[in-house]
Amino acid sequence: MSKTEQQVQVKAGTAHHHLALDSVEPGQEGASHGRVSRELPEGITSPMLYSDIVRLAWPSLLELTLTQLTSMVDLMMVGGLGAWAITAVGLTTQPKFLLMTMFVAMNVGATAMVARYRGAGEPEKANEVLKQALFLTFTLSFVSSFIGYIYSEQLVRFMGAADAETLAGGAVYLKIQMIGLVPLALTSTFTATLRGVGHTRVAMVYNLIANLVNVVGNYLLIHGHFGFPRLEVAGASWATIIGQSVAFAIAFSVVLRGDHYLHLRLREGFRVRWDHMRNIINIGIPAMIEQFAMRTGMIVYARTVASLGTVVYATHQISMNIQALSFMTGQAFAVSATSLVGQSLGKKRPDMAESYSNHTRRIGMATSLVLAGIFFFFGRQIVGLYTDDPAIIEQGTRILKLVALVQPFQSSQFILAGALRGAGDTRATMVITFLTVLFVRPGLALLLINKFNWGLDGAWIALVTDQVLRSGLVLLRYNSGKWKKIKIK
Repeated sequence: MSKTEQQVQVKAGTAHHHLALDSVEPGQEGASHGRVSRELPEGITSPMLYSDIVRLAWPSLLELTLTQLTSMVDLMMVGGLGAWAITAVGLTTQPKFLLMTMFVAMNVGATAMVARYRGAGEPEKANEVLKQALFLTFTLSFVSSFIGYIYSEQLVRFMGAADAETLAGGAVYLKIQMIGLVPLALTSTFTATLRGVGHTRVAMVYNLIANLVNVVGNYLLIHGHFGFPRLEVAGASWATIIGQSVAFAIAFSVVLRGDHYLHLRLREGFRVRWDHMRNIINIGIPAMIEQFAMRTGMIVYARTVASLGTVVYATHQISMNIQALSFMTGQAFAVSATSLVGQSLGKKRPDMAESYSNHTRRIGMATSLVLAGIFFFFGRQIVGLYTDDPAIIEQGTRILKLVALVQPFQSSQFILAGALRGAGDTRATMVITFLTVLFVRPGLALLLINKFNWGLDGAWIALVTDQVLRSGLVLLRYNSGKWKKIKIK
């Protein structure tokens, strides 16, 4: 090992908590490479595994939950302008996510690779992956932002804007979002790679600061407080990208300092490393196809719901916004699963990878049951935070009972898909998403809305069906154990 590698590992060791994984020897797995085993590796206890999982998950859970709460506050503040404003912002969601698909997918590859190299004790390779990922993200996000800015009005109209006020508000909101897409994208790469090496607290800090800036900006710019201009929907969008730019500045300074295993050394210059780039792309392309399939399916689904009218779509957007809060627990524990599975496989311990992912799923399941109870019994009060429209509150309360039903399935799906991605098994999740989100959800929604006239309830029954089916298919893939055999050079 070179002197530089030794210095990086010493520095990383001071910032990285000891994991149960670090106490086992590489290459001495206690489980086969076949189907999943439920036995614990020798010398490892459940409390040790739970401790590692929670240590990595709680910063992500806090960060993601508060980020979603910020999004909810955004929508509540925008809701004060009327149902048209909620719908205008809601109609930009899927086009924005579609434009983010390419670099988000490449981040999946970057996360899996840095996790492997962290587990294998190869910091120089992990840092080289960071450079390649940033270059790829910058290029893809610049192209996406240009396209999104030019065609913002057409994209919002395509999503089903029903009147001129909604169309104008949505187009302005999306244009401003595109101005801030590059810093958002680069921050997402910093976050993905830091999570991959297990440093979830850093991302938590800069994203929480960004959320605070966002909320303050909303207060100042939507209604024009303290002498600031009243910008309404545009003000909410400006507040969001100002917050994202602050997060980028902090994240960039963190990796420049190199206090958290990853260290961006600008003085060394940059050259394309095709070996690393190929690995990122090979893992990322299935994830990109998965994301495209998901976004295409979601766009068809959203357009189908938008056809029911502005007020119904506002109810749908509020319900989706609340459901997204429940995503946060699954996504936070998925961060733990991705990082710990990747590091375990990098250390050549598939048995540890299994144990981590199984225990992560158990914690996620317990959390999901608590959330299900909250949504089922307090749905009316939660929807009432967004609006005082009795029609929206009544229907939204009914929808949240369906959200409660899907919680355990949703949690399992997120966590096990995170474990598969940590192993680099993105092709399986691609096929599953392609089948369920692209065909089952929108197809069933079209049938239940247009043929059976079930309205918004039919759309949400389609969503629940998609989640339950996807959860079952991901579980089958995980239980096959094939993900343990995937190699990353």
